[in-house]
Amino acid sequence: MPPTASFSFGVRSRVLTREYNPALEWERTQRRLAAEDRRREAEERRQEAARKRRHVSARQGEADSLNEDLTTRLEDIETLITSTLGRRLALTFESLKRPLHLRAFEPGGLEKPGVEPHFKGPPLPGFFSRLFGGQSRYEKELAAVTEAHKRALSEFDAQERLRLARLASLRASYDDECARRRGEVSAQHLEIDQLEHDFATRDPAAVAEYYCAALDRDVLPDTFPMTFRVAYVAESRQLVVERDLPAVDVIPVESSFRYVKARDSIESSRRPASQIRSLYAGLVARFALRSLNVLAQANSSDVVNTIVLSCFVNTIDPATGHPIRPCLLTVRVATEAFRNIDLAKIDPIACLRGLNGQVSPSPHELRPVRPIVDFNMVDRRFIDTTDVLSALDARPNLAELSPGDFEALITNLFSKMGLETRLTQASRDGGVDCVAWDMRPVVGGKVIVQAKRYKNTVGVSAVRDLYGTVLNEGAAKGILVTTSGYGKSAFEFAKNKPLELLPGSQLLFLLEEHAGVKAKIEFPEDWKDPRPDDLSSLDQ
Repeated sequence: MPPTASFSFGVRSRVLTREYNPALEWERTQRRLAAEDRRREAEERRQEAARKRRHVSARQGEADSLNEDLTTRLEDIETLITSTLGRRLALTFESLKRPLHLRAFEPGGLEKPGVEPHFKGPPLPGFFSRLFGGQSRYEKELAAVTEAHKRALSEFDAQERLRLARLASLRASYDDECARRRGEVSAQHLEIDQLEHDFATRDPAAVAEYYCAALDRDVLPDTFPMTFRVAYVAESRQLVVERDLPAVDVIPVESSFRYVKARDSIESSRRPASQIRSLYAGLVARFALRSLNVLAQANSSDVVNTIVLSCFVNTIDPATGHPIRPCLLTVRVATEAFRNIDLAKIDPIACLRGLNGQVSPSPHELRPVRPIVDFNMVDRRFIDTTDVLSALDARPNLAELSPGDFEALITNLFSKMGLETRLTQASRDGGVDCVAWDMRPVVGGKVIVQAKRYKNTVGVSAVRDLYGTVLNEGAAKGILVTTSGYGKSAFEFAKNKPLELLPGSQLLFLLEEHAGVKAKIEFPEDWKDPRPDDLSSLDQ
C-alpha cells in the first residue's frame, strides 16, 4: 500500500503501515528455534565434555589409588624392622591387667521427682453473691475441688512410689553390674599376679603365656597372619617359638598402574619375577628379625637367655594342590647378644647369616629348611633319657629291667632306628611312654610309643587305649611294644588302623639288628604283671 499523508493542526505527518507476511514470520520462528537448538547442543556438548573430564579424572584417581596401595604394601614390608624401633616393646605385668571401666549410672530421668498437684480452690463469693445463694455454690465447688485434689494427690503418690521403685531396681542392677565387673577385673588381676610369680620361678606355662602376650601386641600389617606357638624349656632357659609367615602372594605382582584413556581401562605393569623373589626373601628376613626383637625386648630378666625361632608358611603345594606348611627360616640366638645389634643399620639377610640362621635358599619356591628345634619335641612331659643300651650286660635279661629302664631302652632303640625320640614322665603321662618323630617328608610324623614289660599276653584293651591316645595326640602312628605277645582280638582291632604291635620276639630282633645287643626275656615263675589286662579279653 502506498504511504498516505495527512495534516493535523498544521503539522504534516507521515504514517507507514506494513502488511502481515506469514512466510516471513515462519522464517523468523525457524531461525529462533534453530538458534535455541544450537545453544542447547552447545550446552550438551559442554556438559558431555565436563562429564568426560570428570570420568577421566575419576579413572586416573583409581589408578593413583592403586599405586598408593602398592606403595603402602611395599613400605609395610620395608619397614617391618624399623617400625618397631621407636616403640616400647618391654611388657610389664601391670600392663597385662585389665583396667576397670564402669559406665556412669543412667537413671533415665527417674531421679527427678514429679510435680505435686497444687490445690486451688474456687474464688470466695462476694457480698451480693452470698445474698443470692453464692455461699452454697461455693461450698459445693470447694467440696468438688477438694475431692479432685485428693484423687490427684493419691495418683501422684502412686506414681512417685512407682518411680522410686523403678529407680531402686535400676540402681540395684547397676550396682550388681559394677560388682560383677569389679569381681572379674579383680580375678584377672589375681591371675596376672600369679602369672608374675610363676614367671619369676620359670614355670614353663607362665613363661610361654607371657611371651604369647608380647607377640599378641605386635600389630602386623593386615595381610600378615597372627598365628604362633610358644614353648619354654626351663632347664636350658630356652624359648622356642613358631610363627607363621605370609605367603609369597603378599608381594604385589603389579609394579604400577596407569589409566589408558584411549581404551578407558586401568592397566598394570607386571613386576619382574626376580624382583618378587628378592622382595619375598627380604620379607622373610625382616619378619624373623622383627619377631626376635619383640621377644628379646619383652623382658629384661634372665628367665630367657636363648630364643629359637622358626618361621613357617601355610600355603598350597603347586605340584599337588595339597596344603603344606614348610619351614622357611630357623635361627637360634642368645637374647643378650641380639639386644646389642643395631637393627637400624643392618642388612636383614646379612644379619641372619651372621646369627647362623638357616634360611630357605628359595623361599618363593617353598624350599624348606629343617627347624633347629622341632616344636613338638618341647613337651613338659619329656624327661632326659638314660642310655640304657650302653649299660647292658653281654646277655641282658629284659625281664630284670626296672619299668623306667625298660621304657628308656625302647626310647634308645627307636633313636638307633633313626627316629627322634623323647621319654615322658613316669606318671600322669596320658598313656604315653615315649614320643618319637619320623622326620621323613610325607610318610613321617609323630609316633606314640607304649611299652609293656609283660609276661602274659597283652589284651585288646591296651590296644584300644593306644588308639585313643594316638587320636588325642594327633599322632600319625602308634606302636605298642611288649616283652610278651598279643592275642587275636588285639591284632583284629589294630587291622587297618595306624597301629603297630611289636611282640617280644621282634623286640629282641630289633635290639640285635639296630643296637648290636643280644638280649633275652626270661621271667621268673612267680612273676606278676604290674598292670594285668582284663583276662576276659585275652585270647587263650
